Amino acid sequence: MGDDRRGVTDPGLTEAPGRAEASPRESFSVRRTLEDRLQRRIEKLTIIRAVRMVAVIALSLAVIAAIVEWAVDPGIGSFRDSLWWAIVTVTTVGYGDVVPTSSAGRIVGALLMLAGVSAIPIATSLVVSVFISRLQSQQHAQDAEERKDLIERLDRIEQAILSREAR
Repeated sequence: MGDDRRGVTDPGLTEAPGRAEASPRESFSVRRTLEDRLQRRIEKLTIIRAVRMVAVIALSLAVIAAIVEWAVDPGIGSFRDSLWWAIVTVTTVGYGDVVPTSSAGRIVGALLMLAGVSAIPIATSLVVSVFISRLQSQQHAQDAEERKDLIERLDRIEQAILSREAR
C-alpha cells in the first residue's frame, strides 16, 4: 500500500523499485518535470549561451565521430588526423586532405555528415525560435499597454463629450 513515512498513499507510486514499467502518472510527472526544466533553461538563453550550445553540439559530434573513426579505420592515421577529419566533416567544409579509407570509416563519415547537416541546423533553429518568441512576447506586452492607454484616453474624451452635451 502507501508509504506512511512520506505521506504517499497512492499504491501506484510506492510499488517496489525495479518494476518493468512506470505508471502513466509517473511518466507524465517525469515528462512534466523535464519540460519545466527545459523551459527554465530556455528562459535563461542568451546569444552567448546559444552560440555555446551549437558549438558544444558540433564539437561533441566531432569528438565522438573522431574516436569511432580512429577505432574502425586504420588508414585515418593519428587521433589528431581523425579529429581534424571529424571537425571538417561535421561543419560540412570537407577539405579532403584526410579521408576514411575503410567501409566502416565511410559509414561513420556518412553518419557524421547526416548529423552535421541536421543536428546543427535544428539547434540553431531552436535558438532562433526562442529569440523570436521572446521578441513577440515583448511586442504583445507593449501593444497591450498601448491599447490600455488608448482606451483610457478614449474614455476621457468620451466623458468630456458627454459632459459638454449635458450642459
